[in-house]
Amino acid sequence: MKFGFIGAGNMAGAMIQSALNHNFSKQDLLVCDLDDQKAAATGASVMPDAQSVCRNADIVLLAVKPNAVKSVLQSVGRQLEGKALVSIAAGLSTDYLASCLPDTVRICRVMPNTPLLVGEGAIAISAQHTLAEAEFEAVRTFFAVMGKVCCVQESMMDAVTGLSGSGPAYVYRMIEALSDAGVMEGLTRDAANLLAAQTVLGAARMVVETGTHPAALKDAVTSPGGTTIQGLYALEKNGFYGAVMQAVHDGTQRSRELGKQQ
Repeated sequence: MKFGFIGAGNMAGAMIQSALNHNFSKQDLLVCDLDDQKAAATGASVMPDAQSVCRNADIVLLAVKPNAVKSVLQSVGRQLEGKALVSIAAGLSTDYLASCLPDTVRICRVMPNTPLLVGEGAIAISAQHTLAEAEFEAVRTFFAVMGKVCCVQESMMDAVTGLSGSGPAYVYRMIEALSDAGVMEGLTRDAANLLAAQTVLGAARMVVETGTHPAALKDAVTSPGGTTIQGLYALEKNGFYGAVMQAVHDGTQRSRELGKQQ
């Protein structure tokens, strides 16, 4: 199947690069963007406009900002008739997307995140899609090479946006803080960056691959009266746990607001 991208921003670019890295051919990946140079930089086959993408692709991925979705869909509705559309726009429900399109368009809402560029994405697909079975399997397979895929209820997609959609930014901030702390204690920047990033990567893999609850893994590192419990106390004293939860909550709320604004 040919996958067509309307929009060549950071997320679309990451998806295209990841697909190319996993043996998808340039000929099966189509893209258009208002900025032709940005579209060309993705490595996909550049199309002159969104209508051309829709005519030539089997599955169209909508990767534009939420405030541009309505006008884009209205401009390509005829070319999408009888086809499958996958939207990665934050906050916009399947019902809203359907209201902008002809009845024959089959719709799937997906929320990926940028680590899919290196094959470690977290990708959620709405269970309330209307794709044909073969189309859904093609979409699931497309994203499965880029990371972990799960299906969630449509009502949970805003929470996914707040958690895994925005989550990489919070993790990068934590890595930056760990690295800065290492430099403060005398490590070189290169060593501090490597140790901080690998620590986060290793800890994440422990959770995913062992299936052990994070709290149990934390306890396994925490010796009585040792360095780790002292550090955990400092984190709690400074509101670390609550701040992370608040960030996810606020991101979720913002996703809901974006949907209501449309």
